[in-house]
Parts: sequence; C-alpha cells; structure tokens
Amino acid sequence: MTRLLLDVDTGIDDALALAYLASLPDVEFVAVTASPGNVDAHQVASNTLALLELCGRPNVEVAVGALNPLGIPLVTTPETHGPQGLGHAVLPPPAGTVSPRHAADVWVEAARAHPGELTALITAPLTNFALAIRREPRLPELLGRVVIMGGSFYHQGNTTPTAEWNTHVDPHAAKEVYAAYRGLPADRLPIVCSLDTTERMEMRPEHVRRLAAAAGCAVEELVLPEQAEGLRSRSENTLVRHLSDALRFYFEFHRNYDQGYLAHVHDYFAAGVAAGTLEYSTRPATVDVEVESAMLMGTTVADYRNLWNRPHNARIVSDNNPAQAFDELVGSLGRLARRVG
Repeated sequence: MTRLLLDVDTGIDDALALAYLASLPDVEFVAVTASPGNVDAHQVASNTLALLELCGRPNVEVAVGALNPLGIPLVTTPETHGPQGLGHAVLPPPAGTVSPRHAADVWVEAARAHPGELTALITAPLTNFALAIRREPRLPELLGRVVIMGGSFYHQGNTTPTAEWNTHVDPHAAKEVYAAYRGLPADRLPIVCSLDTTERMEMRPEHVRRLAAAAGCAVEELVLPEQAEGLRSRSENTLVRHLSDALRFYFEFHRNYDQGYLAHVHDYFAAGVAAGTLEYSTRPATVDVEVESAMLMGTTVADYRNLWNRPHNARIVSDNNPAQAFDELVGSLGRLARRVG
C-alpha cells in the first residue's frame, strides 16, 4: 500500500494524475491539499473534491492552505487550463466540503503521526510544502519519499525561456524547499520530475480513443484536430466524457502554441513515479532557484558535478519510458472508468 499526501493545483494534468492514482487499488489518499497555481486555491479544492468523488474516492480530506505565493503576486493560467481549471469539462458540484484545517497543518500532523510511512507528491507550486517545512523543519526527514513535478534544467522553460510553470509561480517557496533538503541522506532527497523528461509524456488523440475502448465504451471517443474547438464529448461513460473534454482543451492549447495537437501530461508522470508504476532513472544533483533576476525569475539550476561544493539536495529524473507510461495509463484508468463510469 502506498499512502499518499498530495499537494495539487488542479489543473488538467493534475486531474489526470488524480484519476490515475484513484485507479490504483493499492494507493491510499491520506489527504490532498490545494496550492494556488493553475487556478486559485479555492477552485483547486472544489475541482479536487469533485474529481475524487467522480473517481469513486469520496471522503478524502481536501484542505486549502496559502492563497498566494510567498513573495510575488499570484498569476493563474486560464488560457492553458480554462477558466475553472478543467478545460471544457464541467464536473458536478462536489458533495463534500473543504477541510477546516490549514494545508500545512495537515502535512505536519500526518507526517508526525506516521514517520517514514508516507509518500508525498507535489504537482503544484511548492507554496504549501514550504509553509509546512517552516512549521516543522524535520518534515523532510519524517516523510518517507517525496516526488516533485517542477523545474527545467537542460530544457526550454514553458513559462519563460528558462523557467517551468510551477517553479515560476512561487520561486521563493521552491528555493526554501530545496534548501531544506541539503545534507540529507540520498534516500530522503526529493525525486524531481522536470520538463526535461515530463515533456516526453505527449498524450495524443489515439490515447483518448484507447482509454475509451479500455473503459468499454460502445462508441469510439474521437478527439481530432480537424474537429471544431470546444466540441463536447457524448460518451456514455461519465469519467471518459469529462477527461475527454478536459484533454481536448489541453490539445487545443498546445496547438495554439505551435506544439502540435497533443498534451504534455507532466503530473501524470510524477504520479506514476510516486506510485512506483512507471519506469525512470535519476541523477543526484544540487538544485537552486533564481529569485532575484527579473529575466531569470524561477529558473532552476542543477549542479551535477559539485562545482558549488554543496551537498546534493535532489534526485532529478534523467530518463523515462513514455510508451510504457501510456500503456499503464490506458489500462489502469480504463478499468477505473469501466467500474465507476
């Protein structure tokens, strides 16, 4: 059993990651917390509650923490994820309500209660995680394993020429988190899924078609570049229909930015790393984050050769297997959709 603490900014690729994790019978959601990012934190929480209920995982604690980044104003991405964060999908309002606890308290109390037992997955800006570490500096030692989606090292940024979205939203939080891991044993260092490898996770219309087929849908689910923008799915499977509508928006966004009719599903890859279902390898490095330069704000730098003469504080994913990852996604998520859809 993998017991997960998650922090998300749901978000189309966060939604796909959450749905995938919900499809795994040996994954337990201890709690999910909401950081501001793709949308504001309260919308993140609402999206997350609704999606978990749609996936047959009600009664998971979902908590809001910070409402803004630590040191700069919040910028959201309606052009990337839609005004509510889930593209063209409109989920039913959740029956559950947001926890009264602060996200940082959720993380600290869970880690103290279960030292070494919890896997942490952060697919959002690192705001809540940084606040939790401020409250409990031993948090990096109390968590069993940490997986972070963020950063860009030898790869073009997706927000500025050098900066990845999650880190650019709250670079001060990212800098604090990496600093907190300096000098810890190698098995305690966070696994960092950066754009260098997450942008190899290119979801395409064929994957949506295969997902619907695996769910047992009677009619092919065709999300095609020649179709009208905003066309809504008519699938009889509720989960397939909502994911298809969300992904169509994401495909359209990537095409509008000359990347092709596809979607980079960064957070799904990080979820598979956290769950232990996907193939990958890592390299140890010392990571730091630029927070002073207006031009380079949020840029992540990795020292692989110890030129800074500082201890390693991260394990950066250096390779992965997209074909294996999408076979896993289609099979597992298809089974979930068949059960709940």
